[in-house]
Parts: sequence; C-alpha cells; structure tokens
Amino acid sequence: MIRHTMTTVLLLSLAYPLSAAEPAPAPKEVRAAVTKALPLIQKGAAGHREQRTCFACHHQATPILALTTARSRGFPFDAEDVQKHLRFIAKFLDNNREGYLKGRGQGGQVDMAGYALWTLEMGGWKPDKTTAAVTEYLLQRNADRDHWRVVSNRPPSEVSLFTTNYVAIRSLQNFGTDEQKKRIDERLGVVRGWLEKTTAKDTEDRVFRLWALKRIGGDAKDVRAAAETLIKDQRDDGGWAQKDDMKSDAYATGTVLTALHEAGGLATSDAVYQRGVKYLLATQKDDGSWHVRSRSKPFQTYFESGFPHGKDQFISLAASGWATTALALSLPPVQRQASISPR
Repeated sequence: MIRHTMTTVLLLSLAYPLSAAEPAPAPKEVRAAVTKALPLIQKGAAGHREQRTCFACHHQATPILALTTARSRGFPFDAEDVQKHLRFIAKFLDNNREGYLKGRGQGGQVDMAGYALWTLEMGGWKPDKTTAAVTEYLLQRNADRDHWRVVSNRPPSEVSLFTTNYVAIRSLQNFGTDEQKKRIDERLGVVRGWLEKTTAKDTEDRVFRLWALKRIGGDAKDVRAAAETLIKDQRDDGGWAQKDDMKSDAYATGTVLTALHEAGGLATSDAVYQRGVKYLLATQKDDGSWHVRSRSKPFQTYFESGFPHGKDQFISLAASGWATTALALSLPPVQRQASISPR
C-alpha cells in the first residue's frame, strides 16, 4: 500500500475535521460488513480461476486487494487460496514471456499487464524472469508517447488513461530490474509531465490521477488539489458517482475512499471518509455484496463465477472488492498477521 506523508495527512485532517454532529459508524458494524462480504468475494474470485485461463482485474485484482487489506485488519485469511491465484497469474504471464520481451503484450495490453503485476505485488510475489519480461514490455510499449495508451473500452475500470498509467507506473517501480532502472527513471519523468498537465474528466480519471501523481512523486500542491477535487465531488448521500450524471455507487465510492486515504492522506476518522463508510454500509446487500450495473458492452462468453447479480457480476465483484477495502481501512491495523482460516 502507498505510504502518505505526514504533511499531507495533517493538511487534509485540518481542512476536513470530523464533525461532532455526525457520529462515526461503530467499528463492530464495519467489521460485521467486511466479515459478510469476504466469503462471497473469495467465492467469486475462485469461480473465475476454476473456469478461465486468463487473468481478470475484476475477479482477481480487486478481490485480492480486499482480502489482503482485510488481513491487515485482523480478518481470517486463506493464504493458500491467494497463493493459487498468484500461481495462476504468474503462469498466465509466463505463457507470453517471449512476447513481452519483444514488446508484444496480450489482450488488454498495459491494463492487463499492469493490473496483473499489481495483484502479484499485493500477494507478496517476488520479482523473477517473468515479471522482468513484463516490465520490459511496459518500457517498450508506447515508448514514442509521453504516456501509456489505453486500448480497452470497458468502463469504468478499463477505459481511463490515468488507470492505465497508474498500473504501469506501479509495476515498473515494484518489479523493474536494476538493469532497467535508468530507462524506468527516464520514462517516469516523461509520464510525470503528462500527468501534471492532463485534466481528469470523471471519477475514475480523478481517482487514478491522484494515485499516479502521488506514486510518481508529483508536486505536493498537485496531489492536494487532486484530493480536494475528489472531496468536493462527494454527494449528499455520502457516496460518489462514476460520472457526474450518474447516481452514487459502491465502485466509485470504494475507489475514491481508498485513494483519498492512501494517496491523498485523508484520515479514515475524517467526516468525509466516515460519510462514505455510512453510504457503503447502507447500500450493502443482505448477502454481503454490492450491486452496480454494468456499462460495458460484453465481448467475452458469459459465465457464472458464483458471485451474484447475473450479467452485472463482473463490475459488482469489483465494486464489492473496493467497498470492502475502504471499509477495512477504516479499522485499526493489527500488529501480527491474521491466522489462516480453514478451507
């Protein structure tokens, strides 16, 4: 997870203090919501792994984000199940190792490769020849541009240039080799200039622009301005919407809260964050999930992964992963690793 600076934390906390008129949800209520969500998230993720051979950010990246964040807050953690996902992802990437070394990606291009490496990072995967091949691909891809280009049109998670550039930046920083370091530094310097001058158009853009600016070492004023823009976008119901003309939903709210805390330095005790927590608690379904309607045109064969909401299940699983992550972050971290739950 990203470490924010104490300066940013202090500035945002002073600017948006917790109001006494808005009591925060009880930790036991938040813990109950996370406890209810985790088994269904794990089931949906396993359903993808058992029926597909490709990596999927909605069925693996966001579930593993939720699972590993919950572990840091003391929730039971099935380490072997997560290891199965990591081995699955590593095998998927390794099947195209030679292509990566030649600058050729796979379906989804930078989004797929970047999200896959981010997921391996969250699970504690160590750099190897395959991850080095993927970072080589990222260095070669769009080398003639000042940013990485998005090739998908699957809103909200695979349509934003800022998402694409964030996952590429994070992947290079975490898995780049010593031999690649000089080229990585040069590439990130160019991309930083693009980030600073390019305007975000919707919530996905604003979330990942904030995250990318923080990650790449952007000016503190730019990081703060990006965080303040997101804070101002909070709706009266406490949530955030994917686009200005849409209603609040768990996907947008979960991504915003997570980014504001980890990249913007917003304390989870802040009124802004706590209103978001209240929104997520109020909109969670009885089965532990959050339902978000899909805006993407399907191009893959439909299958049931074990997660509810039918043809909305891909975005709903991603939304549930982000929502669970945001809720878990509002709980105090534990000092020792949580025990492994029975399979």
